[in-house]
Amino acid sequence: MASDTELTPTSYIEHHLTYLTTQVREGAFWVLHVDTLVTSIVLGVISLGFIWLVVRKATSGVPSKTQAFVELAVEFIDNEVKNTFHGNRHVFVAPAALTIFVWVLMMNAMDILPIDIMAWIMEHAFGLHNWKIVPTTDVNTTFALALSIWLLMLFFNVKVKGLGGWMHELFCTPFGKNPLLWPLNLLFNFIEYVSKPLSHSLRLFGNIYAGEIIFLLLGMWAATGISGTIFGAVLGAGWAIFHILIVTLQAFIFMMLTVVYLSMAHESH
Repeated sequence: MASDTELTPTSYIEHHLTYLTTQVREGAFWVLHVDTLVTSIVLGVISLGFIWLVVRKATSGVPSKTQAFVELAVEFIDNEVKNTFHGNRHVFVAPAALTIFVWVLMMNAMDILPIDIMAWIMEHAFGLHNWKIVPTTDVNTTFALALSIWLLMLFFNVKVKGLGGWMHELFCTPFGKNPLLWPLNLLFNFIEYVSKPLSHSLRLFGNIYAGEIIFLLLGMWAATGISGTIFGAVLGAGWAIFHILIVTLQAFIFMMLTVVYLSMAHESH
């Protein structure tokens, strides 16, 4: 980060919103966000590895506090899936929902860590000047997750209804089977299918990204003087506590929308 004499609000925000990128090959059109990929993979390994260790040491006797916590989370998500998903593939959807919830929650939770302290650690400990620590503030992450769910939804549509049945649904619902209505039905379904991954991804991205911006603004306020430091610290602590609810709620909403979309793929209009 620039020194204090060079630091401006613009440079401060730009520093924290700049990704560590690399080109796949020289002259390539697209680049990889290294910080997003590495952080996402590490958090996925840590979170799922933690659950695996707890399950491995699980006992049928008196459970430990850690085992009780994991069992509570698994049972809660399983019940939510049972209440929402009415297909015959609960054995796949429930574990998928648990994986999505835990992974997205872990990625969201990185937004609670002090942004300036994390930037200092990444720069002085690892020599990385730019490193965005919150993967879900990268729209590529949220859109990739949503697109994966969208592809699963298409797969189950074809698998459950057959290719002919799904095509019939596209052209004959919701307005009827009259051939004159086919273009209207197809347009309506096209808009529905396109809007699902867009709304699914942008809802998560928008909420977490907005939270990050608020933390940056509070950090800038804290640098304006003694009064700014006091009010910035108090408001920052309050926003961090409130943000715990936001990151958890957004992970839950993303998971529930996934279950709803997969459930819709198993239903016929």
